[in-house]
Amino acid sequence: MSLIVSLAAGAQNGVHAIAPSLASADNPIADFSDTPWWLSLIKALLVFVFLLINTLLVIWFERRVIGRMQQRPGPNRTGPFGLLQTLADGLKLAFKEDLTPKNADKVVFLLAPMIAGAMAFISFSIIPMGPVVSMFGHRTPLQLTDTPVAVLLVLAVAGVGVYGIIMAGWSSGSTYPLLGGLRSTAQVISYEIAMGLSLVAVFLYSGSMSTSQIVASQKSLWFIIPAFFSFLVYVVTMVGETNRLPFDLAEGEGELTGGFHTEYSSMKFAMFFLGEYVNMFTVSALATTMFLGGWQAPPGIAAINDGMFNQGWWGLLWFVIKLWSFMFFFVWLRGSLPRVRYDQFMRFGWKFLIPVTLLWVVSVAFIRGAQLAFFGESTRTATVIVVGVISLIALAAAWLWEGQHEAAAVPAERPEEIDPFAGGYPVPPMPGQRLREPSQQAERSLAGSTGHPELSDQEESRG
Repeated sequence: MSLIVSLAAGAQNGVHAIAPSLASADNPIADFSDTPWWLSLIKALLVFVFLLINTLLVIWFERRVIGRMQQRPGPNRTGPFGLLQTLADGLKLAFKEDLTPKNADKVVFLLAPMIAGAMAFISFSIIPMGPVVSMFGHRTPLQLTDTPVAVLLVLAVAGVGVYGIIMAGWSSGSTYPLLGGLRSTAQVISYEIAMGLSLVAVFLYSGSMSTSQIVASQKSLWFIIPAFFSFLVYVVTMVGETNRLPFDLAEGEGELTGGFHTEYSSMKFAMFFLGEYVNMFTVSALATTMFLGGWQAPPGIAAINDGMFNQGWWGLLWFVIKLWSFMFFFVWLRGSLPRVRYDQFMRFGWKFLIPVTLLWVVSVAFIRGAQLAFFGESTRTATVIVVGVISLIALAAAWLWEGQHEAAAVPAERPEEIDPFAGGYPVPPMPGQRLREPSQQAERSLAGSTGHPELSDQEESRG
């Protein structure tokens, strides 16, 4: 985490040294001067209700979409179209018996789900959901709060959320939760590094770490275009961060049953369940803010009637549409891809994502510095082309390295014909190979190992 903070702070200071105008010193964050304290409480309550309602909807949405993908109806009994099924499941979960294992550390066992659930809601507080609107006679941004380093707040809160996972696994007093907690903690920490590095390119382009300023700097060009590689890395890391398929390795049913929350039941389990889905909304909202223009309308629609659709409550509509596009992506991944192997997933993060993202950040820093120093803000097309060429070179180098690594691990030559009993045990052929007639010695050894001396004597007389 300290590495990410240092890199991000250095990137911001470097951009400010070249072009101080990118982040205005007069207004580095959103303007909350006309927002009284009671209005902030109302907005906090609205954000909380917004996330709860969306969580209920996305669980129903996920079950319905995956049901259609698997040619079954999904929930369709409780309420119209099964919309109340999630609410019924929540009520059933609340009335279940709350069990605590005998060997559990009861205080830590109770604190773990509280930390995991609370941290998920805190991160959403810095997300701008719309422009300045009128609420109860006051002009206020559709954002709970903002700071000059708002994005780092999300990364810090995500780091604190890891404590809930490791505390749940350790305090349960059981082997499977402990292993699941260790596995999930290593996974989340590993992919936080690549996630933080992927956001550095956005800091370089916007000149700020304030979420409101990042959205404002995408008025003419969304950062998904010049920082497309950062967007791809972020999409991979956000799936790994939320422990979702194909990266839900902490909950491998055949290996660790339920993972770190195996021993939890009733509302404690509901807190982990709620935190997972709220985290999905948080990382999706951050991706919308950093790469897709936040609450701003798509370029074609934004140009209609002098930007009418970028004003007032219209911004909330575009924000929700982009947010749910990512939620559909999560559901589509779960219904399409199998779970990856844990060592492959960790190797991919440490040996590919982090080195390539570091190379990408250095390239963007040089290109952005040269653009601001010599050409100003008018050479976006040239920047995109140069960045694209550098990223393609980096990807090609990484692909060649991986290909050589895999080629070295595979034997250069594979015999076309094999003896299935050469080692004393029947071995099936590999693709492209054919079986050779088993040798007499192999038949004799096999006959002797099966305990049929008469078969061995027949082979001796035949020989």
